[in-house]
Amino acid sequence: MSTAVMSRTVRKRWWWLLWGSLTVLALAVAGYFVPPYLSGGTTIPNIDRITPGYYTSLVIHAVPAGIALITGPWQFVPRLRARFPRSHRVMGRVYLIAVVAAALAAVYSSAVTKSGFPLQVAFFVLIVAWLYTAAKAYRAIRRRDVALHRIWTIRNYTLTFAAVPLRLYQLPLLALMNSVTWLEYKDVYTVSAWMSLLGSILVAEYFIIQRIRAPRSRHATVTEAPEPGYATK
Repeated sequence: MSTAVMSRTVRKRWWWLLWGSLTVLALAVAGYFVPPYLSGGTTIPNIDRITPGYYTSLVIHAVPAGIALITGPWQFVPRLRARFPRSHRVMGRVYLIAVVAAALAAVYSSAVTKSGFPLQVAFFVLIVAWLYTAAKAYRAIRRRDVALHRIWTIRNYTLTFAAVPLRLYQLPLLALMNSVTWLEYKDVYTVSAWMSLLGSILVAEYFIIQRIRAPRSRHATVTEAPEPGYATK
């Protein structure tokens, strides 16, 4: 087996490992954190139920956000896109509607949250970026620019997936609350929100540069290279 074939095999295995891990985490977070909202509950300690409409906006946000979280990974499987293009388009519309609904619902809860201005800024940055990348992905596919659509979809789903590290980052910080008396849950949540937002953006751009743009650049360089005997002097 040639080195090139082995390299492709290894990349494919790593891709499936990454996709599988991402999908399992997305399903786990959506399955654990969304259902309590459907029965009037929540996993957030001491949630604000006094501010009018705050809890309702969280419910309206959580349900479509969960739908986007669990439908997103399947859009990145090449075999599914090739074999079931109609299903891919339908699921893409469901995902897009879910993102828009979740983002708009988050506007109110972010505006009235009592967790402080830093958290409000983080959420509004996420909302704007979430809607902007969704609009760019939709516009690209309407123009039949599949490559650009893929790039903006990666950026958008990475922001959707930010809900996962948001919960994971809280675990060590919550443990730290036992020994740091002045640390409150709103501080833990704010730090986790910023880390998940910035981390997600960095991961998305790294993936796009290393896995999409760089291979195309190398391919273009090889294609445009002059053949031996035809080099200009």
